Amino acid sequence: MPSIEDIRRAVIADPANQAYTERGIQPLFQAGSRARILIIGQAPGLKAEERQRLFADPSGDNLRSWLGVDEETFYNANQLAILPMDFYYPGKGKSGDLPPRKGFAQKWHPQLFSMMPQLELTLLIGQYAQEYYLRDRRKRTLTETVKAYGNYLPQYFPLVHPSPRNNIWQAKNPWFKVELIPSLQENVAQILDK
Repeated sequence: MPSIEDIRRAVIADPANQAYTERGIQPLFQAGSRARILIIGQAPGLKAEERQRLFADPSGDNLRSWLGVDEETFYNANQLAILPMDFYYPGKGKSGDLPPRKGFAQKWHPQLFSMMPQLELTLLIGQYAQEYYLRDRRKRTLTETVKAYGNYLPQYFPLVHPSPRNNIWQAKNPWFKVELIPSLQENVAQILDK
Protein backbone atom coordinates (compact mmCIF):
# COMPACT_ATOMS: atom_id res chain seq x y z
CA MET A 1 0.00 0.00 0.00
CA PRO A 2 1.43 3.42 -0.92
CA SER A 3 2.19 6.04 1.73
CA ILE A 4 1.26 9.74 1.72
CA GLU A 5 4.82 10.50 0.63
CA ASP A 6 4.50 7.99 -2.23
CA ILE A 7 1.42 9.88 -3.39
CA ARG A 8 3.27 13.20 -3.09
CA ARG A 9 6.05 11.81 -5.29
CA ALA A 10 3.47 10.55 -7.80
CA VAL A 11 1.87 14.02 -7.97
CA ILE A 12 5.30 15.53 -8.64
CA ALA A 13 6.06 12.94 -11.35
CA ASP A 14 2.65 13.25 -13.05
CA PRO A 15 3.10 14.63 -16.61
CA ALA A 16 0.13 16.96 -15.99
CA ASN A 17 2.22 18.72 -13.32
CA GLN A 18 5.55 18.84 -15.14
CA ALA A 19 5.39 22.59 -15.83
CA TYR A 20 5.40 23.10 -12.04
CA THR A 21 7.94 20.37 -11.28
CA GLU A 22 10.38 21.75 -13.85
CA ARG A 23 10.22 25.14 -12.10
CA GLY A 24 10.88 23.49 -8.72
CA ILE A 25 7.34 24.10 -7.43
CA GLN A 26 6.14 21.51 -4.95
CA PRO A 27 2.50 20.37 -4.61
CA LEU A 28 0.81 22.02 -1.64
CA PHE A 29 -1.30 19.82 0.60
CA GLN A 30 -1.22 18.61 4.18
CA ALA A 31 -2.20 15.07 5.10
CA GLY A 32 -1.55 12.78 8.05
CA SER A 33 -2.67 9.21 8.63
CA ARG A 34 -4.41 10.16 11.92
CA ALA A 35 -6.11 13.36 10.69
CA ARG A 36 -9.70 13.69 11.86
CA ILE A 37 -10.71 16.95 10.15
CA LEU A 38 -10.19 17.73 6.46
CA ILE A 39 -10.22 21.19 4.89
CA ILE A 40 -10.90 21.32 1.14
CA GLY A 41 -10.39 24.70 -0.51
CA GLN A 42 -9.97 25.75 -4.11
CA ALA A 43 -6.23 25.99 -4.91
CA PRO A 44 -3.17 27.60 -3.36
CA GLY A 45 -2.73 31.30 -4.07
CA LEU A 46 0.50 32.84 -5.29
CA LYS A 47 1.61 33.75 -1.74
CA ALA A 48 1.01 30.18 -0.55
CA GLU A 49 3.04 28.87 -3.49
CA GLU A 50 5.89 31.30 -2.72
CA ARG A 51 5.86 30.47 1.01
CA GLN A 52 5.18 26.76 0.46
CA ARG A 53 2.55 26.89 3.19
CA LEU A 54 -1.24 26.86 2.89
CA PHE A 55 -3.28 29.56 4.64
CA ALA A 56 -0.17 31.40 5.90
CA ASP A 57 -1.90 34.75 5.36
CA PRO A 58 -4.84 36.85 6.65
CA SER A 59 -7.27 34.26 5.18
CA GLY A 60 -5.58 31.61 7.31
CA ASP A 61 -5.79 33.85 10.38
CA ASN A 62 -9.54 34.18 9.79
CA LEU A 63 -9.97 30.46 9.19
CA ARG A 64 -8.08 29.52 12.37
CA SER A 65 -10.23 32.00 14.30
CA TRP A 66 -13.41 30.50 12.83
CA LEU A 67 -12.24 27.00 13.78
CA GLY A 68 -11.07 28.07 17.25
CA VAL A 69 -7.61 26.51 16.78
CA ASP A 70 -4.06 27.82 17.05
CA GLU A 71 -1.36 27.55 14.37
CA GLU A 72 0.25 24.53 16.01
CA THR A 73 -3.00 22.57 15.84
CA PHE A 74 -3.84 23.87 12.36
CA TYR A 75 -0.52 22.77 10.88
CA ASN A 76 -0.47 19.40 12.64
CA ALA A 77 -1.18 17.03 9.74
CA ASN A 78 -2.35 14.33 12.15
CA GLN A 79 -5.12 16.61 13.39
CA LEU A 80 -6.09 18.70 10.35
CA ALA A 81 -5.57 17.71 6.72
CA ILE A 82 -5.74 20.31 3.93
CA LEU A 83 -6.41 19.16 0.38
CA PRO A 84 -7.07 21.94 -2.11
CA MET A 85 -9.00 21.07 -5.27
CA ASP A 86 -5.64 21.54 -7.03
CA PHE A 87 -2.27 21.39 -5.25
CA TYR A 88 -0.74 24.10 -7.47
CA TYR A 89 -1.42 27.81 -8.01
CA PRO A 90 -3.47 27.91 -11.23
CA GLY A 91 -2.46 31.44 -12.25
CA LYS A 92 -4.20 34.78 -12.55
CA GLY A 93 -7.40 35.38 -14.51
CA LYS A 94 -9.36 38.51 -15.41
CA SER A 95 -11.16 38.68 -12.07
CA GLY A 96 -8.80 36.93 -9.67
CA ASP A 97 -7.11 33.55 -9.55
CA LEU A 98 -8.02 30.98 -12.17
CA PRO A 99 -10.15 28.02 -11.04
CA PRO A 100 -8.52 24.75 -10.02
CA ARG A 101 -7.80 22.40 -12.91
CA LYS A 102 -10.61 19.99 -13.71
CA GLY A 103 -9.92 16.36 -12.88
CA PHE A 104 -7.16 17.08 -10.37
CA ALA A 105 -9.18 16.39 -7.20
CA GLN A 106 -10.85 13.42 -8.89
CA LYS A 107 -7.45 11.86 -9.49
CA TRP A 108 -5.63 12.59 -6.21
CA HIS A 109 -8.19 13.09 -3.43
CA PRO A 110 -9.43 9.47 -3.26
CA GLN A 111 -5.87 8.18 -2.97
CA LEU A 112 -5.19 10.52 -0.06
CA PHE A 113 -8.55 9.80 1.59
CA SER A 114 -7.60 6.13 1.70
CA MET A 115 -4.54 7.12 3.77
CA MET A 116 -6.71 8.99 6.33
CA PRO A 117 -9.24 6.48 7.70
CA GLN A 118 -10.06 8.52 10.83
CA LEU A 119 -11.55 11.55 9.03
CA GLU A 120 -14.81 12.63 10.68
CA LEU A 121 -15.57 16.08 9.26
CA THR A 122 -14.78 17.76 5.95
CA LEU A 123 -14.92 21.54 5.64
CA LEU A 124 -15.82 22.63 2.11
CA ILE A 125 -14.49 26.13 1.51
CA GLY A 126 -15.95 27.97 -1.46
CA GLN A 127 -17.87 27.08 -4.57
CA TYR A 128 -15.44 24.67 -6.24
CA ALA A 129 -15.22 22.34 -3.24
CA GLN A 130 -18.96 22.56 -2.66
CA GLU A 131 -19.84 21.93 -6.31
CA TYR A 132 -17.61 18.88 -6.43
CA TYR A 133 -18.50 17.26 -3.12
CA LEU A 134 -22.12 18.31 -2.55
CA ARG A 135 -23.15 18.12 -6.21
CA ASP A 136 -26.96 18.30 -6.47
CA ARG A 137 -27.30 18.68 -2.70
CA ARG A 138 -26.08 22.28 -3.00
CA LYS A 139 -28.56 25.11 -2.71
CA ARG A 140 -29.12 27.72 -5.41
CA THR A 141 -26.34 30.03 -4.15
CA LEU A 142 -23.18 29.67 -2.08
CA THR A 143 -24.78 31.78 0.67
CA GLU A 144 -27.82 29.49 0.82
CA THR A 145 -25.58 26.41 0.93
CA VAL A 146 -23.48 27.81 3.77
CA LYS A 147 -26.60 28.94 5.67
CA ALA A 148 -27.97 25.38 5.38
CA TYR A 149 -24.77 23.91 6.87
CA GLY A 150 -26.75 21.77 9.30
CA ASN A 151 -28.19 19.80 6.37
CA TYR A 152 -24.72 18.49 5.52
CA LEU A 153 -23.53 17.48 8.98
CA PRO A 154 -21.99 15.30 10.29
CA GLN A 155 -19.94 14.65 7.13
CA TYR A 156 -19.58 18.10 5.55
CA PHE A 157 -19.50 21.69 6.77
CA PRO A 158 -19.71 24.25 3.92
CA LEU A 159 -18.00 27.63 4.40
CA VAL A 160 -17.32 30.82 2.47
CA HIS A 161 -13.70 31.63 1.75
CA PRO A 162 -12.07 33.22 4.82
CA SER A 163 -10.53 36.03 2.75
CA PRO A 164 -10.80 39.48 4.36
CA ARG A 165 -12.52 40.46 1.09
CA ASN A 166 -15.53 38.54 2.43
CA ASN A 167 -15.92 40.88 5.42
CA ILE A 168 -18.67 42.74 3.55
CA TRP A 169 -20.47 39.44 2.96
CA GLN A 170 -20.17 38.63 6.68
CA ALA A 171 -21.62 42.04 7.59
CA LYS A 172 -24.62 41.33 5.33
CA ASN A 173 -25.05 37.85 6.84
CA PRO A 174 -24.83 38.26 10.64
CA TRP A 175 -26.04 34.67 11.19
CA PHE A 176 -22.60 33.54 10.04
CA LYS A 177 -20.84 34.83 13.18
CA VAL A 178 -23.81 34.48 15.53
CA GLU A 179 -24.90 30.95 14.62
CA LEU A 180 -22.53 29.20 12.23
CA ILE A 181 -19.14 30.00 13.83
CA PRO A 182 -20.15 28.74 17.30
CA SER A 183 -21.50 25.54 15.72
CA LEU A 184 -18.31 25.11 13.70
CA GLN A 185 -16.11 25.61 16.76
CA GLU A 186 -18.18 23.15 18.78
CA ASN A 187 -17.93 20.47 16.07
CA VAL A 188 -14.18 21.00 15.68
CA ALA A 189 -13.53 20.96 19.43
CA GLN A 190 -15.55 17.76 19.94
CA ILE A 191 -13.54 15.97 17.27
CA LEU A 192 -10.12 17.25 18.29
CA ASP A 193 -10.72 16.62 22.00
CA LYS A 194 -11.29 12.88 21.47
